[in-house]
Amino acid sequence: MAKKSSGIIIGLITAILLSAMLLFAGCVSDSSSAEETTTITVSAASSLTDAMTDIAAAFEEDNPNINVELNFAASGSLRQQIEGGAPVDVFASASKKHVDILEDENLTSAGSRTNFASNSLVLIVPAGNPSNISSVEDLTSDAVTKVSIGNPETAPVGKYAKESLTDSGLWDELEEKMVYGENVRQVLTYLETGDVDAGFVYMTDAKIAKENSIEIITTVPTVTEIIYPVCIIDSSENKEEAQVFLDYLTSETGKQILTDYGFTAEN
Repeated sequence: MAKKSSGIIIGLITAILLSAMLLFAGCVSDSSSAEETTTITVSAASSLTDAMTDIAAAFEEDNPNINVELNFAASGSLRQQIEGGAPVDVFASASKKHVDILEDENLTSAGSRTNFASNSLVLIVPAGNPSNISSVEDLTSDAVTKVSIGNPETAPVGKYAKESLTDSGLWDELEEKMVYGENVRQVLTYLETGDVDAGFVYMTDAKIAKENSIEIITTVPTVTEIIYPVCIIDSSENKEEAQVFLDYLTSETGKQILTDYGFTAEN
């Protein structure tokens, strides 16, 4: 009788242990499944830094299974990274040119390209306007020795500025005064610290300058409309998640964040 009772007890204990193990295994499996996430890399123009950071944060909150890694630089530099094989899923450029080049090289996912924002170019000076500048033409004054623009070869903001100055017949006279920034944020820093007399940045960058550090002199007409296109890179292994991000960028939430930072959201 004692042996029979002992066998029953051992059997019960074994059953309980097996049940516990199966339950634990199920919990681990469910937990692993719930925590499974995909990470996408979004390379975006420097002028998008603040807006895109907020958009990515809102996107991750609404899509907890997709993480967004952001990579900011001049659009031309980002394009060169993609051409060199950098693992990028989404490319948001401050110029159509760089997406055009990638399309010609068959490096973008067919049909993924869309224009999502536009911007404007402005002439700014350090606070107090020490060189007494009231127009673009005033940059030719002897009192102005340093004018900053983005590198026209890699930073679209520099290309837009050079085109405008060339169109108005001022480029040749001003070229020797030029101080090139790696991207628009570097140009803005030069102005905030007073290292140059004037500079050309996007309106959106001027709006987020340090308080009382710069003054906007005028909006500058551009030869080429400042349009921001976005696309999925063809080598992406996460095209489905990348498309979800693109849809979010052009959603009402994305548009509102872009508008809050001074961009004009495209329909």
